[in-house]
Parts: sequence; structure tokens; C-alpha cells
Amino acid sequence: MPKIILIGASHKTAPVELREKLSFSQEQIETALDFIKRDPGIKEGLVFSTCNRLEFLYIPGKEALDNNDGIDAVMRFISELKQLPACEFKSSLYIHRDDDAVRHLFCVAASLDSMVVGEPQILGQVKKAYKTAVSAGTTGVLLNRLMHKSFSVAKRVRKQTGIGDNAVSISYAAIELAHKIFADLATKSVMLIGAGEMAELAVEHLMTHQVKKIVVANRTFKNALELARKFNGKAVQYEERESALADVDIIISSTGATDYVLTRDQVKRVMKKRQNKTLFFIDIAVPRDIDPRINKISNAYVYDIDDLKNIVETNISQREQETVRAQGFVEEALLAFRRWLDELAVVPTIKAINRKMTDIVNLECEKTLAGLPHLSTADTDAIRRMTRAIASRAIHDPILFLRHTGDHRDDSFYLNVARKLFNLDIMDHN
Repeated sequence: MPKIILIGASHKTAPVELREKLSFSQEQIETALDFIKRDPGIKEGLVFSTCNRLEFLYIPGKEALDNNDGIDAVMRFISELKQLPACEFKSSLYIHRDDDAVRHLFCVAASLDSMVVGEPQILGQVKKAYKTAVSAGTTGVLLNRLMHKSFSVAKRVRKQTGIGDNAVSISYAAIELAHKIFADLATKSVMLIGAGEMAELAVEHLMTHQVKKIVVANRTFKNALELARKFNGKAVQYEERESALADVDIIISSTGATDYVLTRDQVKRVMKKRQNKTLFFIDIAVPRDIDPRINKISNAYVYDIDDLKNIVETNISQREQETVRAQGFVEEALLAFRRWLDELAVVPTIKAINRKMTDIVNLECEKTLAGLPHLSTADTDAIRRMTRAIASRAIHDPILFLRHTGDHRDDSFYLNVARKLFNLDIMDHN
């Protein structure tokens, strides 16, 4: 039976400081897929990295069976790539095997394991991770089937439960936090740093509160212009972000930068021009965009992704009932996948029975025919056909039984009996 392993760290097991160290860029994901392709202990695999999680999902090969299912190799790879001693992240990792790994994947895709349960972006991110793995050639029959099953269960959860009603993504939770700090957002100006999906979602939520002004700063000015035009805002050059702080009240940052995009010194300089009016920073990036030391400046407040958990927990409690229903769909999908997986084990057994019977029939038939030289070619061909037909009819019912053992029976038990009955010592289930 093929094994399925999932190794990861998420907002549930690792603080933001560790998650930002473990976060993989697209280039690093491709490096990881290259490692998966080269490692003889991994048959198929993919890597999934978002601001809140890093996960390796893979099928170990025979070489990994005596080597802790390849888990040590994956941890070594992460340690070397991120220049991080394994002792710093090992305790924050979760390791799921087989059904637990499949269940976890389905929950992730269906947004049941997200910081904000029901947030819609996660399925798109899972699909992107899968597409990248397919392009790299690291998936095969098993992972392809598993990933498509995860997409279908996610769609079913979204469609048949209320878990996505008023979906609250991280960006939505961020706006809710801003609303608690500033009672009336209609009098406030907002600057977005970064023009990606998270930033756009934040703007959409902000528009419902009719904020006074929206300013967009992005490394690619064209992207800043597009987003600003869409929401009747103003685009500024990325280099102008410090001076733009003088005229805004809320800063939402979600870039892919590896260093801080705003530092303590920059904000300190601007606060004098602002006459110390309150500045509110919401950092929804991993690695973090906003220097946390800004919190030490008077009237400047910085909230990162982990600070959004209070709002998130409220939403989770409201959705608990829907989550129970969604978990039921996950269990159904898990059973369906397990049945398919079990069938994979049945096929080699049936092939081996066929092979053994064919070999016996051919051997005995040819021995008999060797002692009957007077028979014509037509007669010998007819005898060969007859003996093969008898063998085929003899194993027809056992094979039919193995193909359809039923939902409530232990397939592995019957497969084991079949192996013993036909003395199939070497079985290859790969």
C-alpha cells in the first residue's frame, strides 16, 4: 500500500517570527521541487507555502522505508535551504501519515484549517502549488488523484455549507481591526503598500466603510496605477512611501519584500510633520513588512498577522456549526479516496494471479503436447486455447470477488488470503 506523508508548520504550531523564516519564495519552491525530483526516497511530491503555512506533501519510495519515510531528508533540506538549524523549527512541525495526511490536506483546501475559517483565497493557493508541481514533473497518478479530490471537497464545502458566508479573509479581519481603532473610517485616509490580491481585498472591504482617500504604493508603478484607478484612489511611486505617510492615517502592507518596507527611523521622521497624529499600521505580510519597533513611537501602532487572531476567533466561533457539516464532507471524501487507493493494491494481486495461472497452464500444456507429436498444428492450437480458457474460467470468480469486496469488508484481509491461496510470495504494490 503506498504511503502518504505530510510535513508542515502553520499558524497553529509556529509563531509569525518562525513562519517568516520558513516562508518559501516561488524560486525556493522550485528548488524544493527539484530536490523532490532528485531524491530517490520520494516518488511524488509538492510544496505549499503561504504566509501562514509551509507544507511538504509526498509519496515516499522504497528507498525511504528504512529511512523514516524520508522525513529526515525533508527536514535536512529545509534546514539547508533556509540556513536554519533543525532544532529551531523541529518542535513546530506536524507530521501526518496516510489517512491523517489526506484529511489534513482536504481541511486545508476547504479552508477548515485556515486562521480565518472559510476564507476563499486558500483553494486558489493550493491549486497554484499543484500546478507548479505538475509543471516541474513531481506529481504522478496518486498525487494527481489526491489533489483533484481536495479541489472537489473544497468546492462542495463552499457550495453546501454557510462556511463562506461573509467570508472573512485576513484582509477583512485587518479592516475590522482598523474600525475598532478609528470609530469613523469615513474621515480617514489609507495607504496600501503592495498591489497584490491581499491588498485588493483590503481595498474592497475599505470601500464599504467609505474611507476618505486611498493611496497605493507599489514597486511596479503600473500595478499601483491600475489598483488606484479601480477604486478612485491615487498612486504614488514606491520611493515616495515615506513622504506619503504625512497625509494618511492607516497603512496596510502586504508586499513580498524580504526586508522591512517601513522602518522605525522613517516613521519617527514623519511623526514630527504629522504633529504626532495617530498612525495605525496593519502588516499582513510574511515575512513582516513593518518594523515592529515602530510600536515604541508615541501614537504609532503596529499589528501583524498574529494580532488578528482575536477577530479571527470570533468568526470561528460563529461558524462552528457549519464547520461540523464541512468536516462530514471531508470524511466522506477521505473514505472515497481510501477506496480508490485500496483498489490500487487489488490490481497487482489480480495481475499476479493471472500471471501465475498462465505460467502453470503454458508449462503443463507444452509438456503434454511434447509427448503428442502426431497432432496437427490446428489440433495443438485448439488444445492451447482450451487449456487457457479453462484457467481463465477457473480464476474468474476469485478475481471478480477481489475486484468487488464491498464497502464493509476488509480488503487487506482478503488480499492476504488470496496471496496465501495462490502462494504469491513477492507482491509489488508500487
